[in-house]
Amino acid sequence: MKTVHTENAPAAIGPYSQAKISGSFVFTSGQIPVNPSTSAVEQTTIEGQTKQVCENIIAVLDAAGTSIDKVIKTVCFITDMADFTAFNGVYEKYFTSKPARSCVAVKSLPKNVLVEIEAVAEL
Repeated sequence: MKTVHTENAPAAIGPYSQAKISGSFVFTSGQIPVNPSTSAVEQTTIEGQTKQVCENIIAVLDAAGTSIDKVIKTVCFITDMADFTAFNGVYEKYFTSKPARSCVAVKSLPKNVLVEIEAVAEL
């Protein structure tokens, strides 16, 4: 098993890794919309936050040696199902291979963000 770390995605804010490689798969931790350059949540809309999350996932997958096109499954957390359509509008631009997905509404997320996504990808 190998730990993945990149400065191009937000550092972990707890006792976990950005991702782990096991066999021929990469398992990312949930990514939130923190800009890795500033360590701040800069976007306030679901669209802006989803875009930042997707960019963070791309950076982690790149550091692991794979890409967003090889994502098999995502788990998505949003704080308001009223944002589902807007979330999907951004999500579908990044996850063009249409991986399997779960999307659930949660009461709250770290740093009071609107969205978090985790992914499993092939190497």
